[in-house]
Amino acid sequence: MSQLANQVAVVTGAGRGIGRAIALKFAAEGADVACVSRTAENSEKVAAEVRAAGRKAWGYAVDVSDAKAVEAAAEKILADTGKADILVNNAGITRDGLIMRMSEADWDTVIDTNLKGAFLFTKGFARAFARQRSGRIINVASVIGLMGNAGQCNYAASKSALFGFTKSIARELASRNITANVLAPGFIETDMTSSISEEMRAGILKQVPLGVFGSAEDVANAAVFLASAAARYITGQILAVDGGMVMS
Repeated sequence: MSQLANQVAVVTGAGRGIGRAIALKFAAEGADVACVSRTAENSEKVAAEVRAAGRKAWGYAVDVSDAKAVEAAAEKILADTGKADILVNNAGITRDGLIMRMSEADWDTVIDTNLKGAFLFTKGFARAFARQRSGRIINVASVIGLMGNAGQCNYAASKSALFGFTKSIARELASRNITANVLAPGFIETDMTSSISEEMRAGILKQVPLGVFGSAEDVANAAVFLASAAARYITGQILAVDGGMVMS
């Protein structure tokens, strides 16, 4: 039986990688999907894949760090779809560099996309979730937010901040039957990790007890669980999908 039948999901960063996998997995589980990406080409491409899977889909080109653009997009999504049941804040970027060389622009761009974007989209849909007294919010962070990484202080800060943000909104919204949780993927095979050298890959794998990189579908499967009725009593939690890399 489809776990997300008759639900509408909004997925940011849906144009590729983990976001695309989540959008397609949600569709396979019966959800209609609003696919948000920075470009119309990418968002519409994934929306077309969702439609090919037999579900309704809409594509939206949105800069998630632009408050006015997000506000307008949230209004349009709700008007187009009629409702929203699930929000996945997955949009994220990297601008790596050592702290002594990192520019203010690279810091701001990563924080604005990875953290502020989640804030803006959550704010954009929180009222609708509260009115219907139900909702699932899933923020996609990273194990880098748990452990840190040299050359990624901006990325690590943005992802670590999502933990506190999520726990806070989980407390704020719980009385309205809205849950909020975090997925923290480890090293996942996507186009963002494809440029890693073989030497670096070997070093990373030594840190992963399961000895393999994860797939975007591994993260998507966890997202389906957190969005489903099976996770109704789970909120304010961090679920690492990392092959055992970070254990607490």
